[in-house]
Amino acid sequence: MGTRHAASAQEDLCVARVPLFSGLTHDQQLEVAAVARPTRVDRGEQLYAAGSGISQLVVVHTGRVKISRLSADGHEQIVRVLGAGDFVGESAFLTGARPDHVATALEPGSMCVFRHADLDRLVREHPSIGLRMLQGVSRRLDETETRLASVISGDVSSRLAGYLLSLPATYGPHGPTVTLPLPKKDVASLLDTTPESLSRQLRRLGDSGVIAQHAGRRVTLTDVDALTQLSAPV
Repeated sequence: MGTRHAASAQEDLCVARVPLFSGLTHDQQLEVAAVARPTRVDRGEQLYAAGSGISQLVVVHTGRVKISRLSADGHEQIVRVLGAGDFVGESAFLTGARPDHVATALEPGSMCVFRHADLDRLVREHPSIGLRMLQGVSRRLDETETRLASVISGDVSSRLAGYLLSLPATYGPHGPTVTLPLPKKDVASLLDTTPESLSRQLRRLGDSGVIAQHAGRRVTLTDVDALTQLSAPV
């Protein structure tokens, strides 16, 4: 994973803060933490590249990690963005396949890294870890199928509406306000569209009074019902 700085001792129990290990007792979490390798990453640091022979599970403690692929013409396609509690590397653990994607830190953060050999032992000793891993993979599959249905429909507005509704929000007198966690060009990549198309859709939603755009990538969802209707693929 490149050059790293050892995480502080206070972060040794980052396993207690992520859903994958939340079903364990404190003593069991201590056991898991004993084999975790707490690491720090810098913004733009690559955790691993496509085709690399990694044999580790990476659990995000703080920060965000971008999972992306490169097309044949070198265009980056963002597949998903991991936040605190999310993990990656389970496919290689379950199937032995090499990754077909690149994992890159979007901001400084900390990770809990497990060698697959240690993870295999932990899953055998604590089946709840395997169950929660399966639940996480299942949710990811559901999200992928929903996204695929939206892509097949060719409806960018549906994908954008669903994405806006999925973001964490703060609530004010004019409705919930969300902050785009990525630059618009990266949001466009995540939604399988172009930056120009994304900008047009945002303008249309703004002109129709469904959203209101503000500085700092903040967006107020002024008509949640309309967004909800738009989010259903045609």
